[in-house]
Amino acid sequence: MKSLRELYRIGIGPSSSHTMAPHRAAENFLGRYPSAPRYRVTLFGSLAATGKGHLTDRAILDVLGDDTTTLIWKPNELLPRHPNALRFEAIDTDGALIAEEIVYSIGGGALLYEDEQVQANEQRTDPYPYLTMRSILPWAEREGRQLWEYVYEHEDTDFDQFLSDVWTTMKETIARGIENEGRLPGSLNLARKASSYFMKSRHAYGMIRQISKLFAYALAVSEENASGGIVVTAPTCGSCGVLPAVLKVLQEDFEFTDKRIRRALATAGLIGNLVKHNGSISGAEVGCQGEVGTACAMAAAAAAQLLGGTPSQVEYAAEMGLEHHLGLTCDPVGGLVQVPCIERNAVAATRAVDAGTFATLSDGKHMISFDEVVDTMAQTGKDLSSRYRETSSGGLSIFYNRDELEALAKHGTPQHDQQEIPPGV
Repeated sequence: MKSLRELYRIGIGPSSSHTMAPHRAAENFLGRYPSAPRYRVTLFGSLAATGKGHLTDRAILDVLGDDTTTLIWKPNELLPRHPNALRFEAIDTDGALIAEEIVYSIGGGALLYEDEQVQANEQRTDPYPYLTMRSILPWAEREGRQLWEYVYEHEDTDFDQFLSDVWTTMKETIARGIENEGRLPGSLNLARKASSYFMKSRHAYGMIRQISKLFAYALAVSEENASGGIVVTAPTCGSCGVLPAVLKVLQEDFEFTDKRIRRALATAGLIGNLVKHNGSISGAEVGCQGEVGTACAMAAAAAAQLLGGTPSQVEYAAEMGLEHHLGLTCDPVGGLVQVPCIERNAVAATRAVDAGTFATLSDGKHMISFDEVVDTMAQTGKDLSSRYRETSSGGLSIFYNRDELEALAKHGTPQHDQQEIPPGV
């Protein structure tokens, strides 16, 4: 299980798997073959299906160059190891192949290389000895320690400063998102809502005030991500609004120090890492349950710890956050990280606080363990049709504007030729 530095990544949106990872893969390939006259990059599966909406083409071309690079899109062709795959080729002046690499974007900005030697050169060490919650909880009970202490014990000496940078970036993203107004980029013409929600929260009281702030902060981060702003993957770009919103509201309401927040970030990161290691955080592989579901589990665990929960209660909160997102599909309208992604972040933030509160009020005992729900999520993701795993070929992406599509089909040429009306609709 990798360092949390591999989970919390600071970079530009809108997608860790479709933007951050391809950008880094292109940089790595350019570093190995800097003098190639031309490059050819083939995108497969989900990367090709929703890549343009996720700005994958810009992420690659900004590194390799518009004039020297050819992009090929193959949305209906899958490579064996993951739905998000790229083939990088370096080409000489006669068109002959100099070198070729196949790389998979496996979620949260992480890369997996087909070539084992290249993969070995890219990998960092695995610092964690216990890889499941069922093995970490006995350690915590035996040692009388908290889950955040397990993380700090196995990360490097600069880890606390790293978490400080992560928290600073999260707060800065919230501040920008609250301040920015107007329309988000893309064909949906979606208006930003964070500023409006924040102002309304200032005039609310009690529970409504807290919920309004949660909505505002989650919307702020998600809208910044959708516009290509700087965010922290938590665990992905598409789900990056949940954890910052929960931590910011709890810090304001309970006056937690930044030190307490960093510890909560460590615990949240452990939860995300366990899902990433034992399941998946890739929407293209398991649907949005792996993205927003994991984010909710991370934020629920952080909330439970901040509210005074024991390790068992923290585990319960994380289990609940993921369990109640099982089966959640990834069907972004227009291939954009906007609908339903932005709204889902706001709703998941409230669920996380609820789960954290519920768990801390309990004795920590429950029927389904966190490890079991991770295994269930992974299996559910495999059983999902590929139409519901970040390909924009099913679900909301098809049914959006259904009435308009039917009218156009009857009376004129459909303008949304990328969408089909399913039989019988």
